[in-house]
Amino acid sequence: MRGSRGAVLGLRTGLENERMTTETIVGLILEALHRRERPDLLWHKQGGKWQPISSQSFLRQTAAVALRLSQLGIQKGDRVAVFSENCPEWSTADLALLGVGAINVPLYPAESVERLAYILGHSEARLCFVSGPEQFEKVKAVRSGLPYLETVIFFAAGAGGGERVLSWAEVARADTGDDAVAEFERHAHGQQAGDLVTLIYTSGTTGTPKGALLTQNNFASNVLGVGKVLPYDTSDQALSLLPLCHIFERTNVYCYLAHGTALAYAEGFDMVAENLLEVRPTVMAVVPRFFEKLYARLMEKVQAAPPLKRKLFDWALSVGRQALPFRLALEPLPASLRWRYALARRLVYRQLSRQLGGRLRCIISGGAPLSRGLNEYFHALGLTIYEGYGLTETSPVIAVNTPGATRLGTVGRPIPGVEVKIAEDGEILTRGPHIMRGYYKAAEETADALRHGWFHTGDVGALDAEGFLAITDRKKDLLKTAGGKFIAPQPIENSLKQSPYIQNAVVIGDRRKYAVALLVPNRNTLEQYAAERGLRFHSPAELSAHPLVQQLLQTEVDRVNERLAQFERLKRFAVLEDEFSFDHGQLTYTQKVRRRKIEEQYRDLIESLYEEEAQLAR
Repeated sequence: MRGSRGAVLGLRTGLENERMTTETIVGLILEALHRRERPDLLWHKQGGKWQPISSQSFLRQTAAVALRLSQLGIQKGDRVAVFSENCPEWSTADLALLGVGAINVPLYPAESVERLAYILGHSEARLCFVSGPEQFEKVKAVRSGLPYLETVIFFAAGAGGGERVLSWAEVARADTGDDAVAEFERHAHGQQAGDLVTLIYTSGTTGTPKGALLTQNNFASNVLGVGKVLPYDTSDQALSLLPLCHIFERTNVYCYLAHGTALAYAEGFDMVAENLLEVRPTVMAVVPRFFEKLYARLMEKVQAAPPLKRKLFDWALSVGRQALPFRLALEPLPASLRWRYALARRLVYRQLSRQLGGRLRCIISGGAPLSRGLNEYFHALGLTIYEGYGLTETSPVIAVNTPGATRLGTVGRPIPGVEVKIAEDGEILTRGPHIMRGYYKAAEETADALRHGWFHTGDVGALDAEGFLAITDRKKDLLKTAGGKFIAPQPIENSLKQSPYIQNAVVIGDRRKYAVALLVPNRNTLEQYAAERGLRFHSPAELSAHPLVQQLLQTEVDRVNERLAQFERLKRFAVLEDEFSFDHGQLTYTQKVRRRKIEEQYRDLIESLYEEEAQLAR
């Protein structure tokens, strides 16, 4: 599953086509399909085997879908929803919509019925692609209240039938002729830089979702800017595992397609470990939760290993930390370090690399802040991670660490074409061709976000003298204590999660006298720790309440407190019995915590932390 090396992204020489290519995302992708034609552009698993799809097959199916959409009356500016897991059909439908000029409204495959009804109704979607029966049943449940929704198209094989319900086989005909392809490309080349292409509803941590309107040039400028600092080409194999309905993964896929990079669609989060070994990607994009889970699994293995292997791991980690400054600067290692690093790589680093397929040359991390400690830890073990930063409203990339210009603890420098400045209150502002048109049907919210040409991100951060951007926290997440001090919870939470015994953490303290924390324990490592001391637990509740566990976690909290200012320190904590989950409304689709939801669900427990402290003070 690997293509031959090709040239870097090239552009047509004609002035008209060059302008179209560089200003529209559909132009960039079509350009690559012709200039980087390959027999294995897309990969998907079918019948237990990975099957390739060629550039030409992809283009012909796209043209067929675009033709059928036109026959169904879908016109430029119409909203069309895509309600599906990652698959070749998702990308085919998306490229068809880009060429037709319709507006893609992406939906998460596990979307709730309530949110589905809101988005389909608010966007006035005329058509909805669905991946299978589960998604179709949800659409059917709300369809009577959606007067604009006319047609449903199934991705699943054999599905379809009924009034205005079509199958993929009826829509994406494999025998599409050259005339249909030429007609599709003619329409695609007619798209303009400012044409709207997608309406993305933010998952958000609170409140009603807002729909961000993004254009052809928003995506094109972002893909070109990223391509200038991150080297993708036809020698790469990518694995798509984050939801395509999220802008981070969607723009990454556009980068792959625009650079002729082969792309495989993971079968799902529960199959990622297996797919990594099968696909053996060279590049992929992940969210920090990927590294947190990888760290937890690695710590479980290290702690269960014999003492000699633990010492070997610790030695290799130490060598990796010494080599880190040279690796980040792309400088050769000193002779005294070179042989030790080579030995550590052979004995330790390669074991981790093999778990990820053995060929990864870089991993892009985004969607949420990655703790500096975790980033440094995996860098020291030989992985190359480029942390970046962006939002749905910014298409999304604002800044990213790059080869030879990586500074841990930051999200890198702004990509070419993007401007960043810090407001007086510390908020990060940005402007450039990557900024959205606005929020759909929300003039007031648009005016608040876009002021004097600058988009207000809602994040707090700082730029250093060399232009590297560091994120402190979300502006709305800052906790103001009763004493008037501001606490940024995310750095504290990230430090807590570096403990092998803590899986997740939420810091509480807004309008309170002091800060406390809710801790989700790592049950596997805690059970190992207890077993070594002759203890066994029969339930999560028993584990969370046991004095040994409480004492161990207190030690971990004390470790974090040592590096905090007095007003930031955690006075108390509670150990939760259950993990945070999307199903219970505690996490967003990108695994960010919904603070208000957690505070609401654990209100009594949180109050008890403050009441007990008050009683002790009496």
